[in-house]
Amino acid sequence: MKKLIRSFGYAFKGVAYATATQLNFRIHLVATFLALSMGYVLKISTAEWLWIGACITLVLVTELFNTMIEAFTDIVSPGFNEKAGRVKDMSAGTVIIAAVFALITGLVIFLPKLILLFNHAA
Repeated sequence: MKKLIRSFGYAFKGVAYATATQLNFRIHLVATFLALSMGYVLKISTAEWLWIGACITLVLVTELFNTMIEAFTDIVSPGFNEKAGRVKDMSAGTVIIAAVFALITGLVIFLPKLILLFNHAA
């Protein structure tokens, strides 16, 4: 049981490291807070919550993987290496793809509700 609890500590330590050192991870956390707040205020459906949760998870996980790949690449190839640079670029590309998917999903879910809200307020 001690081993299991310790492993959770290591996992939280990794997330804390990413939060402390990676600006983009912090930006994604702010976006997470905004999405969760909007979902609560706009009373989205269970299915919509699942999509929002999946998008949040996808973006945060890809950002963590990107951070891991960049750190590992720096260890393996500390000097300039064109192929290492490509690996880092592709890793960052996965985050962009996930973030664009999350943005589109958020627009599909939230935009109609916001339009309806502002039309009723006008």
